[in-house]
Amino acid sequence: MDSVQLQDFAAGLVGGAASVVVGHPLDTIKTRLQAGQGYGNTLNCVLTVYRNESVVGFFKGMSFPLASMAVYSSVVFGVFSNTQRLLSQLRHGDPDSTPVLTDMALASMVAGFISVGIGTPVDLVKIRLQMQTQPYIQANMKLKPTVPGFPVYRGPIHCIRTVLQKEGIAGIYRGAGAMLLRDVPGYCLYFIPYTIVCGWITPDGSISPNPSSIWLAGGVAGAISWGTATPMDVVKSRLQADGVYLSKYKGTLDCILQSYQNEGLKRCREDLDASYCPEPNQHCGVGEGSAALTEDSHPAPTASVFSSAMDLVPGGH
Repeated sequence: MDSVQLQDFAAGLVGGAASVVVGHPLDTIKTRLQAGQGYGNTLNCVLTVYRNESVVGFFKGMSFPLASMAVYSSVVFGVFSNTQRLLSQLRHGDPDSTPVLTDMALASMVAGFISVGIGTPVDLVKIRLQMQTQPYIQANMKLKPTVPGFPVYRGPIHCIRTVLQKEGIAGIYRGAGAMLLRDVPGYCLYFIPYTIVCGWITPDGSISPNPSSIWLAGGVAGAISWGTATPMDVVKSRLQADGVYLSKYKGTLDCILQSYQNEGLKRCREDLDASYCPEPNQHCGVGEGSAALTEDSHPAPTASVFSSAMDLVPGGH
């Protein structure tokens, strides 16, 4: 491969920021449903947040993801696209040749591994700020915070500093195992369906997919990806929210077992309501900007789109 394609990193940067702005309110609802108590269902959670915290409650913890997820998406999208080109170069001698399924899967897995290293601290800060249902007041910190929702952090920087002081580096990467189990298969189940669907609906002879193809393919791929990623996303959210007030889980396996014993699969099905809503928009918004940036350099539509669907992420991924 002659050189790294910087357009892919630029597309991820723009798309990552856009996905946070569009998806953060519903991501807040998703996090509250996954790690909070007493919300019942999606509609009741929306009404409760609005009634108790107004519109501001939906955007809690957004400043840090807005800054960090742009970089996160840029790196992950760039890694996926350039890994895919490298594999095509090694296999066919041409980095712009249409990649085979195994190459897409391998590039997706590499992107998934990279996403965990960058995205775990971002998600931890976002989730802990989202779980605070009351404003931070310094005087109240004289009391021992043992009630979920009690304000512990002033903001993202204070959150990072507090976690490092109390839990060390391991605390910053709490939930990394669950995120790995979510993102590695999750990226495969986004990129591969996206490529297949986009190829089906893109007219023959087109250099790059048109915006409508990107929106449809991104929506379908996002739904498939989140449909399979939600169970591990629930586990990740609970692990990252754990330890602020009380330590309930010993690790990923213990969280899975406790969640299943106490709630079965019911909570995962409820969380899909919130997960599905923002995801197609996040994928499609990135796709359109990416296609515009990379139109001349990608004769095949396979590397044209990425989103931070898992964490992002804007998920979330």
